[in-house]
Amino acid sequence: MKAGQEISTIFLVLRRVRGTLIALVLIYAISVLGLTLVPGPPDADGAVTRMSFFHAFYFVSYTATTIGFGELPNAFSEQQRLWTLVCIYLSVIGWAVFIGKLLQMSADANLQRAIRTSRFARSVRKLREPFYIVCGYGETGRLICNALDQLGYRVVVMEVNGEHLAELELQNHVADMPALVADAANPSLLKLAGLQHRQCRGIVSLTDNDDANRTIALSTRLLAPDLPVLARASGRAAATDMESFGTHHVIDPYRKFGDYLGLAMHAPAAYQLLLWLTGLPGTTVERHRSPPHGHWILLGYGRFSQGLAATIASEGMPVTVIDLQPPAASSAGVRWVQGDGTSAESLLQAGVTQAAGIVAATSSDIDNLSATFTARELNPGLFTIVRQNSMDNRPLFERFDADLTMVPSEVIAHECLAILTTPMLAPFLQAAQSQPAAWCEPLLQRLTALLGWEAPEVWSVRIAAQEAPALHHKLNLDDAVRLGDLLKDHADRSEALLCEVLQLDRLGQPSQMLPPPDHLLRQGDELLLVGRRRARARLNLTLNNAHALEYVLTGRESSGSWLSERLSRRKKTD
Repeated sequence: MKAGQEISTIFLVLRRVRGTLIALVLIYAISVLGLTLVPGPPDADGAVTRMSFFHAFYFVSYTATTIGFGELPNAFSEQQRLWTLVCIYLSVIGWAVFIGKLLQMSADANLQRAIRTSRFARSVRKLREPFYIVCGYGETGRLICNALDQLGYRVVVMEVNGEHLAELELQNHVADMPALVADAANPSLLKLAGLQHRQCRGIVSLTDNDDANRTIALSTRLLAPDLPVLARASGRAAATDMESFGTHHVIDPYRKFGDYLGLAMHAPAAYQLLLWLTGLPGTTVERHRSPPHGHWILLGYGRFSQGLAATIASEGMPVTVIDLQPPAASSAGVRWVQGDGTSAESLLQAGVTQAAGIVAATSSDIDNLSATFTARELNPGLFTIVRQNSMDNRPLFERFDADLTMVPSEVIAHECLAILTTPMLAPFLQAAQSQPAAWCEPLLQRLTALLGWEAPEVWSVRIAAQEAPALHHKLNLDDAVRLGDLLKDHADRSEALLCEVLQLDRLGQPSQMLPPPDHLLRQGDELLLVGRRRARARLNLTLNNAHALEYVLTGRESSGSWLSERLSRRKKTD
């Protein structure tokens, strides 16, 4: 099988069984020919009779398949019965060999792969709803697939590890997810996965191989340049390379968490707002205390810790690193202590009793928990940040209850969902981070008081004929529509919907954050909203139904019928 080509399994099977199939055809041909040549019983005039080709083929067909036996159209002669015995044994042996070949071939790995590939390609072609391609079904891929499924998006999955993909069948998804065990770095297989499908909305590359992610990103840029690409990068060099050929979004979880920690230190309200707005569906975001200023201890000095050390040092706070091997190059303001960090001796040497916080950032979950547990015993008020490497250890981390738990897969999932489902959200969050605390804190308190701390629905709507036909038509009639009037319940306009507009984008103008209720809407405006699913559904009906929109804006109810409209106009004239 050539990788990336959809192969007809029928022709593959015929090619594998061509020898036995030819033998079976010859058995049928010889049997039919023999029956037409062997003399039958004499007729009433004493002349020798012979079987026609049609009757001979009919007789061999039902006899060779063991359906039954009967001497048709007349009783057989001794010669015909003798030849029939030969036909029976030949056909039974031929069919036994042919069926055995099929059974043997059913266990062939190449055939199974061809069948799965063909079935996968057929499932992708049949998709009629927008979908995303997710390359890599590890912890991050599983989180993103589950979240997209809950949000109503279709997903196509490619994973090189068959054991990881086997878990996909155990998930209770709303919609089926076409999946294939294959190397997504193969451009031909990416095309099979729907890279050039008209309903494909984006591709997410989450493999643990930077070279594979880079190949996927480059293939997408060449084969589908308009398609958004989100690629994971575990190194600065890989991230720089992906950015060089125009990859839309390159996500480094360690660098991203370092940015989050820096934000939490100097703008805690903006950090909490970011966590709440990008929360995974169905999760509840708890507000933790803000990271304090003071002396920090870092356990381990890998790539993750190096970024955190630079972030903390940039905030003007001293940092002490505990590691078995001295760092090759240390940043300014960073002190080094040799040790594993799990013993009280190395922690005391690092100054844990006077420290403000500790970050356990090694690649071992047990070491991280052990060191942080010991540090808490020595300094109960210590702010603790723990890196969780495996989702299997979640019960341990939940029981430990650190101030912050850094899970790389969740960091990537949060970022990907914010970009994929609502492209307007990322620019809003970026702008919110530059706002003062006096702006972020009241907004966070108002939104959480209205919607609670469970992760909300965040979506965008463009006032266009496709997304909001009723509102678009009304604005086309030069009717003035205020933003606050639109956000009312179409069942009872005295009730406001549980949602709020975070940002309004208008062509040719800068984005307006938190537009006022009296803001006049125009065609082409794009709104970023946050709220509950029920509010989203009700607003969607208002935007699409002219009668619901009329009631929300004016309070007038209309059935929409011709007679009702005539009576309404006559009543107005009277």
